[in-house]
Amino acid sequence: MKIAQIQMHVSGDKTADLRHAAELIRGAGEIDLAVLPEMFCCPYENEMFRPNSEEQGGPAQQALSALSRELGIWIVGGTIPEREGERLYNTCYVYDDQGRQAARHRKIHLFDVNVEGGQYFMESDTFAPGNDITLLDTPWGRVGLCVCFDLRFEELCRVMTLRGA
Repeated sequence: MKIAQIQMHVSGDKTADLRHAAELIRGAGEIDLAVLPEMFCCPYENEMFRPNSEEQGGPAQQALSALSRELGIWIVGGTIPEREGERLYNTCYVYDDQGRQAARHRKIHLFDVNVEGGQYFMESDTFAPGNDITLLDTPWGRVGLCVCFDLRFEELCRVMTLRGA
């Protein structure tokens, strides 16, 4: 199994960022799985999430689906701001090597920091938390999905392990 972990600069131009992500994945060589970063097509700023959000089946998801099908690889699509009604979620979509959506994970544990006289960043100002434990079966075994701060919560990973991840 060959994995490409993609790190990239996000420009703030969603179309350009999607194109850049595809170029980096194509340039990774012969791989089985590509993993994109959190908010790979949107600046990681609360005021940028809603304007760059999309509903189920939106342009970022279409691009990742088409790319996974074209290259015959699995893609873990980092995260995008997903819109459902008035709510926004920090959501990871996974596509199999045929371009089918294999999983959707909405970040459960939102990162909030408010240091008096210091740093202030509250994901919960913008995002709603997910509430599903996300597992998917791949050719390499059962995988559990976490996004960023989710990984800091040991019980979530323990439950995934007990469920076969």
